[in-house]
Amino acid sequence: MTVTIVGACLRDGSGGSPTAVLDEMPLSDEQRRGLPVLAGTSHAVFVSSPGGGPGGAPVSLRFFTSEGELPACGHGTVAALAFLAARAGGETYRTTLHASGRVFEGWAMWDGTEVNAGFEPGPVELREPTGTEYADVLAAVGVTGHTPAPGGAVASVGRPRFLVPVTTRSDLAALAPDFDALRAACDRLGLLGCYVYSVPESTGRAAARMFAPSIGVPEDIANVNSTACLAAHLAAQGTTRIAVDMGDSLGRPATITATARPGSAGPLIHLGGTARFLRVVRFPTPMGPRVVG
Repeated sequence: MTVTIVGACLRDGSGGSPTAVLDEMPLSDEQRRGLPVLAGTSHAVFVSSPGGGPGGAPVSLRFFTSEGELPACGHGTVAALAFLAARAGGETYRTTLHASGRVFEGWAMWDGTEVNAGFEPGPVELREPTGTEYADVLAAVGVTGHTPAPGGAVASVGRPRFLVPVTTRSDLAALAPDFDALRAACDRLGLLGCYVYSVPESTGRAAARMFAPSIGVPEDIANVNSTACLAAHLAAQGTTRIAVDMGDSLGRPATITATARPGSAGPLIHLGGTARFLRVVRFPTPMGPRVVG
């Protein structure tokens, strides 16, 4: 079993979220859940390209954490596009992707060192949070000690998550969630997790932290789909382009870009991130990995 570790959503060429990417193979769900643990990553992406990619059948993606399968994973999609673009060769790559019953376009530009990848995550559903969601989730995240800015939302691109604004980056950095309480609240309320973000600057620059202990990721280095949710939420307020910094609290700086344009069923979001290949790991036996490059 050969696994490529891709750093997804780099910032200025470094950091990013290490993501395990490999070709689809006959594995049980239990084995798939175990792979991120063995690879030392939060997520693993299984790639099936029966038509060879561009011009053929859609490339199918499946995403796993240690807790189970996810219907979607944005930084996993960026990592998979980098993996596919490098395999295809050339400077540009475009393909059709299939994940969780949805077919969508993905594209990448490869310069031999880094890949700039992008895709459209599909429609984002938005609603007002309930009083219970505010009370239970904010208390668990610790936002109550840092007055939240107005404008919270529950948003979904497959699974709902709570978007919570705070006034400054320092308020964001000071958060110290109670992960047991947050997991219990999110499980009870049917939420993927809580994405706390600083109010964007006039340029659209912001910072965010995504807490998702219910899927085995207490804090995510780079959460692309939640950034898509934020882009859709802010589009209604006139902000159509954002760049969100994540991962600083984990020592892995990451940046995700998102643009919004009008669509018949709501804003159409275009996500982007830069990726780099970190290493290749082979698993000759269930006993453990061997780094080969």
